[in-house]
Amino acid sequence: MAPSLSTIFSSNTWNVKNFVVNEGHGVKGLADMGIETLPKQYIQPLEERIYTSNVKLAEELSIPVIDMSNWNDPNVANSICNAAEKWGFFQIVNHGIPIQVFENVKDATHRFFALPAEEKIKYSKEYSSTNNVRFGTSFTPQAEQALEWKDYLSLFYVSDEEAADFWPPACRDEALQFMKKANLVIKRLMEALMKGLNVKEVDEAKESLLMGSKRINLNYYPKCPNPELTVGVGRHSDVSTLTILLQDNIGGLYVRKLDNDSTWLPVPPINGALVINVGDALQILSNGRYKSIEHRVIANGSNNRVSVPIFVNPKPNDVIGPLQEVLENGEKPVYKQVLYSDYVKHFFRKAHDGKDTVDFAKI
Repeated sequence: MAPSLSTIFSSNTWNVKNFVVNEGHGVKGLADMGIETLPKQYIQPLEERIYTSNVKLAEELSIPVIDMSNWNDPNVANSICNAAEKWGFFQIVNHGIPIQVFENVKDATHRFFALPAEEKIKYSKEYSSTNNVRFGTSFTPQAEQALEWKDYLSLFYVSDEEAADFWPPACRDEALQFMKKANLVIKRLMEALMKGLNVKEVDEAKESLLMGSKRINLNYYPKCPNPELTVGVGRHSDVSTLTILLQDNIGGLYVRKLDNDSTWLPVPPINGALVINVGDALQILSNGRYKSIEHRVIANGSNNRVSVPIFVNPKPNDVIGPLQEVLENGEKPVYKQVLYSDYVKHFFRKAHDGKDTVDFAKI
């Protein structure tokens, strides 16, 4: 049971981290108590806050928006490859996934996080009946000096049967529906990106390497009392091949501009759009041609925000390195061959640290 506000602020014995992390209340539990001051555990160092003097917000610039109405138009494929090289991020519209699928999974995200803490904690690392379902908060609480203002449910897809047995009923069907509807979009994006790397055909082996496993996250960012002091998600790039993100209409995602370390671009919500970004695995496979870009999420002082990313990954036991087709013209490899599970473990054992993870794979 949550303590009263007077108890919190008059006592040094109440453990915020225990309440949020170990008892499963998450930051939503703090927000629901009506706290008016951000707990010190969430106060980020100055250099990590987005509204500081060392960060320029480029509101007048935005990542490319690509109309996918005609998948067979070569200009569409060229736009995808160009965006992956120059921006690392882009949005797609007219992709064929019904809006209702998006609305359903956003509603399901709100429904899951509205459950009592004693229900949600059943899916935490300590209590979940499978490693493929994980409810948590922040990113890596045990390794972070300052926590992130976010709760999440992470669902690793194995099969429909496994999902039926282990995924939370509050959101299972809607999450599965979104993943299934996104499959064709993912394949078409990957085919376009591979053609840009001189890969003539995405055969079964290539498909397995590029998109052999998938994970969907339901992210919940509660309203925050002092949003300028914290972050929803800290600076990082994804470890995926591609990430397919559905954001709601609140906004808060920012992307670092490729050619300027101090400029951050907002990714404005577009109704019916999906945000696509290159992950570290694709940067490595493309030998650096396609760029995985740092991004972060700000906290919001007025609204609860949800987002639903699908992470498309190699399988854990795959070895990733620059594709042979990329090196055929004599290009020197920038990255070594790395077991993908080793790369992912390296990423998750530390706090978010920008693009430092990819150095793990550099020659």
